[in-house]
Amino acid sequence: MLRYVLAIFVTLVVLTAASPWLKRLGLGHLPGDFQFRLFGREWSLPFASTLVLSALMSVIVRWL
Repeated sequence: MLRYVLAIFVTLVVLTAASPWLKRLGLGHLPGDFQFRLFGREWSLPFASTLVLSALMSVIVRWL
């Protein structure tokens, strides 16, 4: 169980760090991505971008 928690934590840290770079590529601004401001902070729920990245990673893994 600790392994899964650690993997999720590392993934969140990497995606948070890569967020500005991914936004320059247009991810995070797709039609299924939601952005809103709450309590003075901007929140993002990138549903469509997650599906696109998941499909891309699936194709890469199958190709290797």
